[in-house]
Amino acid sequence: MTVTLLDDVVADQIRTDLPQLASGDTVRVAAKVIEGTRERIQVFEGTVMRLRGGGIDRSITVRAVRSGVGVERTFKVNSPRIDHIEVVRHGVARRAQLYFLRKRVGKAASLRERRS
Repeated sequence: MTVTLLDDVVADQIRTDLPQLASGDTVRVAAKVIEGTRERIQVFEGTVMRLRGGGIDRSITVRAVRSGVGVERTFKVNSPRIDHIEVVRHGVARRAQLYFLRKRVGKAASLRERRS
C-alpha cells in the first residue's frame, strides 16, 4: 500500500526528456549553478563512470580531466538543477562501474566508440 502511494507521489517528478545513458558514454551535463543572487548554467563534459539507483534516486557519476587533474561529479538525474543531458558519444564498456579509468592517463583513459 505505502509503496504504491510513494510511487504515485514521485511519478510526476521523474524526468522523461533524458536520453538513454550507459557506462562509458561521453555526456555533456548542463547544471544550474547559483552564485549569490545570479543563476547560470555550467556545462560539465566527461565519461559516465557509473549509474546508480533507479526511479527518483537515479544518479550518474561523470569523470573529466581538467588541467591534468581528474574531476568526478555526481549528478542526481531527476533533479531540477539539471537543465539537460546530451550524449556526445557512446563508448564500449564491458563492466558497470569504470573505476579503472582513475588509474589511466591520456589516450589509455579513452574508450572505443560503440558501432551502431
